[in-house]
Amino acid sequence: MQRRQGLVDLVLFLSTGVEAFSVSILFFSITGCEKPSGSRLDEIKERKMMAGKVFLFLLCLNVVSFAVIASSPQTCPADDVSSKCGASDEWEGEFFPGIPKIKYEGPSSKNPLSYKWYNADEEILGKKMKDWMRFSVAFWHTFRGTGGDPFGAPTKFWPWEDGTDSLAMAKRRMRANFEFIEKLGVDLWCFHDRDIAPDGKTLEEANANLDEVVALAKELQGKKIHPLWGTAQLFHHPRYMHGGATSSEVAVYAYAAAQVKKAMEVTHYLGGENYVFWGGREGYQTLLNTDMGRELDHLARFLEAAAAYKKKIGFNGTLLIEPKPQEPTKHQYDWDAATTANFLRKYGLIGEFKLNIECNHATLSGHSCHHELETARLNGLLGNIDANTGDPQIGWDTDQFLTDIAEATMVMLSVVRNGGLAPGGFNFDAKLRRESTDVEDLFISHISGMDTLARGLRNVAKLIEDGSLENLVRKRYQSFDTEIGAQIEAGKADFEMLEKKAMEWGEPKVPSAKQELAEMIFQSAL
Repeated sequence: MQRRQGLVDLVLFLSTGVEAFSVSILFFSITGCEKPSGSRLDEIKERKMMAGKVFLFLLCLNVVSFAVIASSPQTCPADDVSSKCGASDEWEGEFFPGIPKIKYEGPSSKNPLSYKWYNADEEILGKKMKDWMRFSVAFWHTFRGTGGDPFGAPTKFWPWEDGTDSLAMAKRRMRANFEFIEKLGVDLWCFHDRDIAPDGKTLEEANANLDEVVALAKELQGKKIHPLWGTAQLFHHPRYMHGGATSSEVAVYAYAAAQVKKAMEVTHYLGGENYVFWGGREGYQTLLNTDMGRELDHLARFLEAAAAYKKKIGFNGTLLIEPKPQEPTKHQYDWDAATTANFLRKYGLIGEFKLNIECNHATLSGHSCHHELETARLNGLLGNIDANTGDPQIGWDTDQFLTDIAEATMVMLSVVRNGGLAPGGFNFDAKLRRESTDVEDLFISHISGMDTLARGLRNVAKLIEDGSLENLVRKRYQSFDTEIGAQIEAGKADFEMLEKKAMEWGEPKVPSAKQELAEMIFQSAL
């Protein structure tokens, strides 16, 4: 763009020069009160010939310059996003100039743009760190987060944004997304359909917009990068104010199904490994006007249809449900992991879906993230983790990057016990704070989150190698490592047998649980 502008300036200068020469020649020819002598006439003729040659040269240079400008690609510089530039998805140079590819430098590094604990190819507990983690960039928070909140306007104005939700702008964001992923050094990303492509006046137009952006994403991601998961945004548009799959309006139910169908198709096309259902509007504000039984039945039928369509198109990815208790609804039907597991069992869907556990949602439901992960794991349903956290002093979904090392260690305890998360992983459903407005903050936040979880994994390796915590738990339950204990666990001990044993043993001696010792051992690994 700068080269193009320079050529424009040159053409204007040359055009002005041509006009100046022409005027000078004319003026020179007609001025003078006296008739010039013979030598003077020769001098005038010579100057006219010279001026004519210069004129022809400048005219040719003018034409060539215009041709060069016409053939130059119209790209947008990082420091000048004009309204004209907004019509193009091209971009000159890097979206993140000055940000190098992030590398591992070790715990002693003071470089904020480096990994201190996450070393992708380092083996821990028999797997490379990158295979334990399977980190993913969340498109919506990273590239659509504005910093706006209910009390204030947006605070983030990235250099590549032109203030529109045009198709060209969507493509430019997608280019920025893949540069970010490449510099961060991860292979996975995730998205909502309406975050990567603008909605349309009709479903057909919305699908066409999505197809155009997805085609670019397919080209940009190449063979190495692909989505961890995709999903449909069934909560932002006014049509979904009563929900999508649980809406009281059948036309909305059908529209939601069509939108999920398309989102599942493009996720499959891009090589996605999972597909997520987050039911932010699938709940109620009051039971006074709600037929809860009918809505739950409708939700089950919707998920049954999704599972059937997944098989029909040959999509082998895992279908994931993301529990959340409330916000924006007063009560969301997939309140927590246990509630969702019960729902899946009731409707015969337990083999079709797993859970995407978000740590901030866990705390909103009154649980720790570790509790929700263990509940999902013990039910065979742990499929993916939304890596974030909430502020303990704030009662809503703040979606902050996880930086608590103790919490990260407990999260990784569940992941290791689960044998990993693949084909799931960790996606950073986390956003910069409203006051963080530098482009480099996007990198710093992800680096911090990745390092925190990597440090958690290293701590779990310490705990396993030490063995003290495992031994404490084993000793606490050692009374069941007996003949009668084995009968109880096998379901072969009836009440008559147990009554006989109780009379034989007398008053039980109950040992200490050693909670403080367990906490001491855990903290020593941090």
